[in-house]
Amino acid sequence: MSTTRIADIGWAILWDAEAKRHVYRQCIDIVFTDDRITHIGPGYTGPVDKTIDGKDLMVMPGLVDIHSHLLSENVGRGVTEEIGNPALYMSGVADPKPLFLPGHSMDSDTLAAEGLRAATRMAISELLLSATTTVVDLAIPYEGWLDTLADTGIRAVAAPMYRSAAWVARTGHTVEYDWDEKAGRKAMEAAFRTMDLAVQHPSGRLSAMVSPAQVDTCSVELLRNSNDMAKERNWPITLHTGQCVWDHLEITRRHGLTPVQWLGDIGLLSDRMILAHAIFLDHHSWIRWHTHRDVPLLAETGTRVAHCPLVFSRYGQMMESFGQYVKAGVSMAIGTDTQPHNMLEEIRLAATLGRIGGRHVEDTNIGEVFHAATIGGAEALGRDDLGRIAVGAKADIVLVDLTHPAMRPVRDPLRSLVYSAADRAVREVYVDGRQLVRDGKVLTVDRDEAADTLQKVQADMLQAVSKRDRLHRTAEQVSPLSLARG
Repeated sequence: MSTTRIADIGWAILWDAEAKRHVYRQCIDIVFTDDRITHIGPGYTGPVDKTIDGKDLMVMPGLVDIHSHLLSENVGRGVTEEIGNPALYMSGVADPKPLFLPGHSMDSDTLAAEGLRAATRMAISELLLSATTTVVDLAIPYEGWLDTLADTGIRAVAAPMYRSAAWVARTGHTVEYDWDEKAGRKAMEAAFRTMDLAVQHPSGRLSAMVSPAQVDTCSVELLRNSNDMAKERNWPITLHTGQCVWDHLEITRRHGLTPVQWLGDIGLLSDRMILAHAIFLDHHSWIRWHTHRDVPLLAETGTRVAHCPLVFSRYGQMMESFGQYVKAGVSMAIGTDTQPHNMLEEIRLAATLGRIGGRHVEDTNIGEVFHAATIGGAEALGRDDLGRIAVGAKADIVLVDLTHPAMRPVRDPLRSLVYSAADRAVREVYVDGRQLVRDGKVLTVDRDEAADTLQKVQADMLQAVSKRDRLHRTAEQVSPLSLARG
């Protein structure tokens, strides 16, 4: 056993279980033994193996990234940030992003396994540096995936994706569906075998989430079977829904109901279900559907929403609005989805875009979004020991440097962290009581090595684009450089 005391802490963010909210406390000690927090309060006098001077620190719970694709997004750095398809309502998810990233084609064979592992390691290092201690990785399983997650030291939820149909954008202005129910069933069975291995992993830090890929690419049978298996194994389940205009158009064409209403009709809405994104619901100004029932239905059924604002902002899209969902009683959580895998940036954008989407300066605030990024994510995972600093909770703890110039003057340190300092002020990160970040450096990932691998993998990927593109364009034609070559 090993006991660590963080002494005389300048500012701490603690969980008030009775009030069900985070609160500030000052001048206290936080003690953790091995993987659990064992004491919170002033003047601890028990035995310790290590003492950390906390007077210049803010101590906060690790963030919970409820929705992220780690295996390839960093390969697209400098490529995918400004591409989208105006003919597909600005989204690039079905075209042209799949030309570059296997996560969007759901074909991991388009990158070598070394590239997938390097992208995963790099993404996790970014998450750790942005105060994240738990991540849900929605991925296509590849060789060494689970061990790669575990070796970084982060707490990870394996969510292998599968579906009944692939998106096909043959014309560039419509999305069609290539159905193969037998292949979807086979992929689901393989995914559950992988999830079983995650739960059994010797690290003890891996768990599982059921992940049929998208509401429009999964048959009723696949969705119901997935939901039944999730219930049987007491695992959460997630489904991309309302992430683009065309999934609304396609589901209403098939069923005469919005995606959310259709999922309710077939029995999939519950507090076990996490809808990824849920932006284009029936109230959204881009949709203008004749009902306004989606958000109330999510609240009534306890269905959760994984909100990932950054990537959608690149398409000129946003949720309307974060505060509306919260005020309606919807349980919100925060994810990074794509690169940069930076939860502090997502929190900042969720608050900022919430005010724009809600057209009101008081639409939401950092306290509400921070709750979603901690407690909201933990509850979505069915965990009452994550996303909080409380006695008995896991020692997933972040130490923020209050002396960093971007944190000063110190008056409301959480607000300063999100709006000003971001990851620059994150000094130390612990997961399960094990230190993974020291003095702003990740201890478990060789970032330079991962970056070198990604440089090579990206070059190979870019070279192959013309063979994959329906118009045989080069990568630079699909994604021009931001400045012309001189």
